[in-house]
Amino acid sequence: MDEQSSVIQLIKILIGVAWLDGTVQLEEQAYLQKIAEDKGVADDLYLKPWLYGLRSVSKQECYCWIEDYLGQHPTAAAYQQLLEELSGLIYSDAEVATEEAKLLTQIQTLNPANDKTMQRFRASLIRVVQKLYQGFERV
Repeated sequence: MDEQSSVIQLIKILIGVAWLDGTVQLEEQAYLQKIAEDKGVADDLYLKPWLYGLRSVSKQECYCWIEDYLGQHPTAAAYQQLLEELSGLIYSDAEVATEEAKLLTQIQTLNPANDKTMQRFRASLIRVVQKLYQGFERV
């Protein structure tokens, strides 16, 4: 995926997150438009209906976009960028809706660092079980 497509996908996710509580707040709308301008996609014809509130986004669409953006094995950089962008949007209206808080919690489970921690934990657990098993074989 090229950089422009990645930016558009990220903006779509932000728009979807803004819709999680059922409406896009004025502060969220302003934030989305500023981000789109800063990233050079404010005039993108594909994004405009979402960017200007002409098309709503379902929770399911939003979650699908996030999964597509991160893929099966997200990089730490992609994960971190998404989390930072989402946090900026979510806190832009000084109110964190329940759906937004749930999303942040779910996003944290996708953190690639968690995978490495779990892999180390599993490997350590396997070594302990192997030692126990070897101890039982000697008896």
